[in-house]
Formats: sequence, structure tokens, C-alpha cells
Amino acid sequence: MPSRNPEPGKPQASVPLLPLRNGVLFPGTIITLPVGRERSVALLKAIQAGHIIGVGVQRDRRTENPGIADLLPIATYARVRHIAATAPEQYRVVLEGLSRFRIEAIVSSEPFWRVNAAPVDEIITEVAAASALAEALLERVRQVAPSLSEEAQKALSAQETRHNPGMVADVVASALGLPSDKEAEVLVALDIAERLRLVHRLIAEAQAMAEIRSKIGQEVQRELTKGQREVLLRQQLKAIQKELGEDESQDDLEGLKKKLDEASLPEEARKVADRELHRMQGMSPGQPEQHVIRTYLELISELPWSKRAEVKIDINEVAKKLDEDHYGLVDVKKRILEHLAVTQRTKNSKGAILCFVGPPGVGKTSLGQSIADATGRPFVRTALGGIRDEAEVRGHRRTYVGALPGRIIAALRNAKVKNPVLLLDEVDKLGQGWMGSPESALLEVLDPEQNKAFNDHYLELPFDLSEVFFICTANSVDNLAPAMRDRLEIIELQGYTSDEKLHIARNHLIPKRLEEHGLTPNELTFTDDALSACIADYTREAGVRQLTRELTKVCRVVTLDLARATDGKTQNINVTASDLHRYLGKEKFFNEAAERTSLPGVATGLSWSPAGGDILFIECSRMPGKGNIEITGQLGDVMKESARAALTYIRSHAAELGIETKFLETQDVHIHVPAGAIPKDGPSAGVTIFTALASLLSNRRVRGDTAMTGECTLRGHVLPVGGIKTKVLAAHRAGIARLILPAKNRRDLDEVPEVVQSALEFIFVDDMGQVLNAALEPAVSQPVESSPAVLPLTTAHAVQEPGHMA
Repeated sequence: MPSRNPEPGKPQASVPLLPLRNGVLFPGTIITLPVGRERSVALLKAIQAGHIIGVGVQRDRRTENPGIADLLPIATYARVRHIAATAPEQYRVVLEGLSRFRIEAIVSSEPFWRVNAAPVDEIITEVAAASALAEALLERVRQVAPSLSEEAQKALSAQETRHNPGMVADVVASALGLPSDKEAEVLVALDIAERLRLVHRLIAEAQAMAEIRSKIGQEVQRELTKGQREVLLRQQLKAIQKELGEDESQDDLEGLKKKLDEASLPEEARKVADRELHRMQGMSPGQPEQHVIRTYLELISELPWSKRAEVKIDINEVAKKLDEDHYGLVDVKKRILEHLAVTQRTKNSKGAILCFVGPPGVGKTSLGQSIADATGRPFVRTALGGIRDEAEVRGHRRTYVGALPGRIIAALRNAKVKNPVLLLDEVDKLGQGWMGSPESALLEVLDPEQNKAFNDHYLELPFDLSEVFFICTANSVDNLAPAMRDRLEIIELQGYTSDEKLHIARNHLIPKRLEEHGLTPNELTFTDDALSACIADYTREAGVRQLTRELTKVCRVVTLDLARATDGKTQNINVTASDLHRYLGKEKFFNEAAERTSLPGVATGLSWSPAGGDILFIECSRMPGKGNIEITGQLGDVMKESARAALTYIRSHAAELGIETKFLETQDVHIHVPAGAIPKDGPSAGVTIFTALASLLSNRRVRGDTAMTGECTLRGHVLPVGGIKTKVLAAHRAGIARLILPAKNRRDLDEVPEVVQSALEFIFVDDMGQVLNAALEPAVSQPVESSPAVLPLTTAHAVQEPGHMA
């Protein structure tokens, strides 16, 4: 029975095996190996110098417990020349390669590997070719002899090697320092001539690679610029700092690691961060890509992946806060409280996205701030007006120079929590360029069913937006796509009455303006008459933005007066209505309806625009001609059609209206809407155009205290129109006393404040006859048929935004 321990002398049929993870032991060569694997250490403990063992080669260095399939079939007999312990359970062994053998089977793997070995005979099919190849190889090696190790040079000069072509190939292959897979090819090559040819090819490849590296090194050296030398010097400086313990980059890297650890990243984000951090560690500090990676990792570490603000929803407290910050807006506040009550009841932050729609200056943005303050959430505002690129919402891909995350991710980074109040301001001002539609990119952001995994192109990681309290603002929703409107809960803010503006100025605007200008409440006061006059004569708007500017102007003048005072005494200035011209100049607005309608052919209408409601005047004139109709004032197609429809109705009912039936045969009619530089459109001016034409042709003036709106048909019916609340408020601001409205718009008065309703007389009509009875005065005594009913324009003409309805 064979002994368990190997005996010194010659190769054994069953030998202990030392499998190598890297490298190959060739016959005729000597190598030194570190040994630390448990079974390999057990083998070295069982043998001593002079013993013969087998040295195998693993196919995969990661295999910890190799089987027969994990080893190359050809191994090497080796003589143990020296064994030394370097640490506990760590050894270093010197082995001398003897000859090849074939591994037949693994006999045992405990306490070390032992295999059945069968010696293999080397094949020499081409004796002359083998000798010639060996001599050529030796000659080639002499040219690179200085680069070979001393042991390799001795082995090649030995008499035994020079007369053994196979050993020449083995020694040269061992000396070349080839990769393990290339050395394995040489080891298993049993045909000596083929082995020599293989080594010839490998040494040629090694020389070619050496020449290429040398050439590249020379080119790099020639192209080394001043900037590159500076980079090298900086790297050397950092190396010196590291030796001195002053390595700032290392400290930055550790700080970044700490921030990532504290960020509580999701599993997917953690994997990406670790991968990028590993890449960054392997880069030189001077590489531009390192800065890109650092910026990306800083974004990941600063995003609120799991940080939340403590939300407190006390409906009474929220209502109190809204009342403190905003006067009026009863319906708007009620809808906000309903939304928060549902959120509190269901414990679910998902729900409708609120969208405040109204003219400028009515408090849309400040409502969002009040909601945030009342609920304890941080408030972040993102301006979307004028954006034309989808990347502004979704971010730029990191392949582009100067790439940045989108505005949504940037806003959450600033908020530092994942549940802030995020105000998307001016969503109706989004544009569309060749880089995609930003409005389409917002669809995912504003969909509670999709935004829980929002994917920013820069971040390239899903981020949960479902806990964000989104609020949108817009002046009009007409420009929004249907898919966008479907995601929004529209809450309209129509504007303020004069009484509401007075209260807002007294309790909100004046205290802030005084503080901004360093004035005390005793130094500057306003009477109610002064504020009312400022509202009526210097502003005509739905909101309070222009009123704020006028009050600011007063504060500036008073501050200058106090600065110029030489007596040093504190002055108490009380601004009255008669003092306003000194601070604000001449009046900007006045009630011109009576003056404009003093001649037949002029009627007062009501208009709507995203900036709020206003009044407009329809002027008609006739002159000798051939029946031509001229329509001017930069009107849209719909408004022109309304004018033609009104004229058709008048011609078809001329006898009933007391108008000459053949007036168009000898006269031309001109219909004009002043403020011709401003585009106007919409069907709601039909009633006003009809009234102006009827006034002109019947020589009856329109009542100066009356304004009207409504769409007219060829049959004389008056159809309902939109924007009633806005138009009524505009009429009230302009000093109109009577309003003619379509009968079907009676229900819309519920939205109008009681104080406005009580100040106006409403006349509801179903047909054109009722309109004329309510709007026209008795006929004047002198005809004015040949005189144009056109008055000079004043500064108080109607203001409309382009493309909006009259």
C-alpha cells in the first residue's frame, strides 16, 4: 500500500498536488510561491526539502476547492528546494520543475490534494525543425538578454538546456512573464516543434507590444504641454501632502462616503453610488471625469430619499393662517381646506393637484406659501414661464458637458425633504421647442399614479414624488393641453372688489411698504378716502400689484421729504385724497363711459383676458358709399363674424327697429374697436356690436351707465357667455351702474360678491329686442347720420391680452 507521505527521489504514481491560482511551473525552471490555502499549507507541513510533488494549474483562479474539471490536464513534477514560514499559516516555498505528467484522477482532497499521475512523453515529429527553431529562439533571446532574469540566463546557457529543444521553449516561456492563459498553452503543448513555434509567436507579440508602448511613451513625452506638466506637478504635490498627512482629496472622499452613508439610500441608488465611488477612487484627481462623478455623487447624497418634514394638519389653524394672509377669496380657501381635510382623513398625500388660475396680483403664489407655513412643510417655488426644453423638467443626460438635473429634482434638493409644498409657477407659459415639450414632461410629474418612480435623465434613478404637495399657478388654462387639465383641480381667483382692495391695502400692503422704506406707522398714514381714490383713479386691475406700486411710490416720496427735512423733527404725514396728485401725479383712469357714448353709434361692452376683466367700446360710423362694410381694431375671425351676424339681423328686422331698409345701398358702414394694437376675439361682443349698430342707424344714444355682454344669433337670440364674475367686477371698477347680461347667466351671479351685486343693476335678456329696450335712449332731435360717431381715444381704453375673448 503506497505511503501517504511523498518520498524523496523520483516521480510517484500517486503524488500530492499543489494547485496554483496564477502562473505555471515549467520543467527546468525554478519559482518561489507564497502559500496560504488551508490544504496547501497542510501539504507543506507534511513534506520537506527534496520531496517530489505535483504542481497543477487552475482554470479559474477564483475556485477555492478545485475538482478534476477545474485543473489543466497537464501538470509538472517539482522538487521542493526550500520551505519557510512567513506568518502563522503562511509559507513561502521554492520549487524546481522536473517534467510533465498527466492528471488521471483526484485520489483525495483531505488533508491535502493527492492525484494519480501518469508520465507523458514529449513528441518530436520534426527533429531538424525542432533543433533549428530552438537555435533561432536562443539567438532571438540573446538580443533581449538584458531584460531576462539572472536565473533565466543561467538556465539558457546550461549545456543540458542547449541540447534539449523542449526545455529551451519552457525556459523562454517562463522568462517572458506571459499571462497565465498563454503560459498554460505552452505547458499543454506536447509536440516540441509546435511548442517552439508557439513561443516564437508569443515573444514576437511581446516585442511588438513593447515597441508600441515605447512609441506611445515617446509621443506622449513630445506632446507634454505646460498644462500637463502642471497636472503632474499637482499629483506630485498631492503625493507629498499624503506623506505629510495633508491629503485633502482623501479627506474629501471620506466626507463624500460619509454623506452617502447618512443619506439612507434605496438599494438601487446605493449600488449606483458604490459603483461610481469605486470608479472615482481609481482616477487621478486631475481627470475631468472625476469632477463629473463627484458632482453626481453629491447630488445623490443631498437628495431627500427618506427625509420628511413633520406635517401637522390642523384645519382650524390652516383656516386661521389663510385668513391672516389673504382677505376675501372665500371659495378658494374653502376648496383648499376641503383638500387638506381629505388628506388628513385618508392619511394619504396622493390626490388632486391644485391649480390656482387667475389674473396677476390676486395672491396665487402667496396662497402656496400660506399652505406650507400652516402645515409645516418647506415651500419651494419653481418658475416655469418661458421654458421651451423638456430637459428643464427631466434634466440633461450626463453624457453632455455641463449637464444638470431637472428643475423638479433641483427643487427637492433645495427643500431637503421629500414632502414639501412645490409651487409650479406659470404652467400656462410653457413653450415648445425642437428639444421636446416641457408640458408633456410634466404629465408624469403631476400624475399621482406615475410620479412615485419619476426618472430624471441626469439622476437616472427612480425618485418618489408621491409625497410632494404640488400646486400650480396660471393666468389661463386655455393654452394647456387636455391631458394636463385633466390632472389639475382648477380653482379660479377672479379678482378683488374695491372694498376688498381697501382692506388688503390697509392691513397687508401698507405695513409691508412702511417696513421696506424704514417708516413707522406714525410717520405716514393714509385716509380711507385716499386709498379709495388711489384704487379707483390710479389702478384698474383685478389684483393688487399696481396698487402696491402706487403705495410704494408714495412711500418713496415721503422718505425723500423726511431725508431733506432740516429741522430734525419727526413729521407725521397723513395722505388724503386731495394729496394724491402730489405723490402720484395726474389721475390715470376715470369714468369715460358716459362721455364715449354721448353720440349714437357707441356701446360699452365687457371683455375678459388672463390679466382680468375690463370694458371696451364698440364704435360705428356710416358715410356715403356703395354698401361696403369695414371692420377694424385687429379683430379675430370670431369677432368679425359676430359683427356680420349683427348687421344681418338689423337688415332683416330694419322695419321693426325703425331703420331705413335700404340704408346699405347708398352708405358704407365702419365698425371699429379702439386699442387697435391689441388683438381681440370672441363671440361675447355680439350683443355690444348689435347695440352700437342699432344706435347708429336709429339715431338713438346708448345709456352711458350701461355695459353689456352676450352672443347674438341671426334669429335674435342672446346666448350665454363665460367669465361673468370677472366682467362684472371689471364693470364695477369702471363705475358702470347697469349691466345687460344673457338670462342664462343669471346663475353665475352666485359667484359675485354681495357688495358688488348690491351696487349694480342687472338686466337679463333673451332676445335683441329686450337689449335695445334696456340700452337705448329716445332718439335725438338732430340727425347725425353723416357724422362719424368716433371720439378721441383716452388712456382709459380697454386693455386685453392678445388672442383672448371679448
